[in-house]
Order: sequence, then C-alpha cells, then structure tokens
Amino acid sequence: MSVVNYKANKANETLKFTSKKVMKNRFMLAPLTNKQSHDDGRLSDVELHWLTMRAKGQFGLVMTCASNVMANGKVWEGELGIYSDDQIPGHQKLTKSIKAHGSLAVIQIFHGGMRSPKDLIDGQPVGPSINKEFDARELSLREVHEVRNNFILAAVRAKEAGYDGVEIHSAHGYLIAQFLSSEINHRTDEYGGSLENRSRLLLEIVDGIRLACGNDFVIGVRLSPERYGMILEEVKLIAKRLINTDKIDFIDLSLWDVFKVPEGQTEANKSLLDHFLELDYKSVKLTVAGKITGGAEVHKVLNSGVDFVTIGKSGIVHHDFPKQVLNNKDFIPLNLPVSAEHLQKEGLSPKFIALMKTWPDFVEN
Repeated sequence: MSVVNYKANKANETLKFTSKKVMKNRFMLAPLTNKQSHDDGRLSDVELHWLTMRAKGQFGLVMTCASNVMANGKVWEGELGIYSDDQIPGHQKLTKSIKAHGSLAVIQIFHGGMRSPKDLIDGQPVGPSINKEFDARELSLREVHEVRNNFILAAVRAKEAGYDGVEIHSAHGYLIAQFLSSEINHRTDEYGGSLENRSRLLLEIVDGIRLACGNDFVIGVRLSPERYGMILEEVKLIAKRLINTDKIDFIDLSLWDVFKVPEGQTEANKSLLDHFLELDYKSVKLTVAGKITGGAEVHKVLNSGVDFVTIGKSGIVHHDFPKQVLNNKDFIPLNLPVSAEHLQKEGLSPKFIALMKTWPDFVEN
C-alpha cells in the first residue's frame, strides 16, 4: 500500500471534483437499497426523511438508493425511479432538502437486467444474452441503444431535479455489469466479445451523460471487482479506460471488505484495495466501500491514498456518523445487532427495518 503521511483531520477536508462541485468533507453515504419508495417509482416521505437525516448528519455527499432508468429494470418492491417526468417533483423535494444542509446530492442510476423478477416487470427479464437461470432473453441491438439512451435521459432528469450528479451502477451483477462480464455476455456484435466491446455500453453512457449534462455535472461509476462474473484484472482495465476518458469525476469501488486479499490469491501482503491504489487516477477521485465501520478504518483508508470513504452499515446505524468521527477520530459505532427501536429513531421506516432483518445479525430478535 502506498505510504501517505497521516493526517488526523483529512476526513474534514473539502474535496473538489473536476466538475468544480465541492464535497465539504470526505464522507459519502453509500447507495442503500431500502424499499421505501412508492410502487410507481415516486419518492416517498419516509425516503425523503431517511436521506435528509443523513445530510443533517454531515455526510458530504448523500447518494440515493439505486434508481431505475426503465420500468422493465425494476428489481425490488418500493424501488425509486427516474424513468418518468412524473417522478421529477419528488426528486426536486429531495435535492432541495439534502442541499439545504450543505451536502452534495447524487442519484445512483441503474437497470436490473436479468435480475429483474418477472412478477415486478410484467414480462421476461432482459440481458446481454439469453440466460436460462433467470429466464432472460437477449436484448436486440436496437434495445441496447434504447437502454443507453434511457440512462442518459435519466441523468438529464436528475439534473433538472437539482442533483449535483449521478453515479452509474456498473456493479453487483446488474445490467451494465452483465455486459462487462465475459461469463454472462455472449453477444457477437459490437457489445460482446472483447473487453473493449463489453465495456462499450458503459463508456457510451458516460459520453452521452457528459454531452447532455455538461461539464458542471458530477459523473461517478460504481464497479465491483469480484463476484457476479467479474475478473479483477479486467475491472482494473475498465477503471483505467474510464479514467482516460477525462469524462468522469469519481470511481466508487464496492469491495465488500477493503482490507481483504482478492479471492483465489495467496499474496497476503497485497489487498484488494492495494490493487486499485496502483492505478494513476489523474484528476479522477477514488472512493471505496467495504467494512469501513469506525473512525480507525476511516482514517486508515483515507491515509492509504483514497480520496473519500463510502459508508453503508454505520450510516444506517448512525445518521450522524461523519459528525461522530470528526468529533472523535477513534469513534466506534454501536455493536450489531441493534434494536428496531434504535433504527426507527435513526430514520428507517418499518419497510426498511424489515429489510434489515434479512441481513444476518443486524437487528435484534
């Protein structure tokens, strides 16, 4: 891991993106599935409350849950949408509320692809190729272009709604990650085969959003280097290509555990994070997620060379996690499991708490 001089106050430093937007500190709320929105994709009051609490808690960047760009990409009930102009008013309320507390408001945009259940989308799931496990059909070339255009249109709606930017969800086995994977993508046209072809859809979406939304709009990309058919070395090459476009502001790496050794490797002194710290990010910022639970982990990651941290579980348990760490660099969050009553006080609705009960050892019985 690269050697960086320890700075106890680095977490409180501002961070300026290429787009000129500024984070007031180095904390980003992870994009967290919560099933709190209305069935038609409109923002609910409980979702507004949950995210506003995180802005009040001093997250420098508040990220929404994954928000769908097409109705046929829905993956779970209560999923937030950005595929219709009818959904814009709710997003406008949200961005106004987040930004009132000095936080950047960013929406994560995605499509579930073959992971979209039939009963939620009223039709057959789609993907880059036929997939028997998910009973998914292959997208036609025209439909691939339609997907690309809908990602771009979603970003345009996001800008109209007042968001500072978008994060393109290209991780966790959803549609864009399905295109990136040689294990899943068996197309024979320009969107399949070589890594260049498999990453074409993502790069075209980036190009289109930058052109449509301008240089003052933040564009991030979430990648995951393991699971769901992803190969570490290929994901590193994808990251390099994204950096070299000079069109994105940040890369968000979902590592599940930032300190772990890559799966299947025995080089114990080289963590998954070390692999990505080797890259030259130029003006692109890097954030990572995965078991950054308390103040000690926050500072360890920031002082390794990462630009800002992405906080998931600890941001659920403590709406003011950034404030706690900034006041006490050794802050340790509550031990899991926590009570449902505590989560309710932290802004989670009954639906969100029910979801958290499906996570092992997160909510007390």
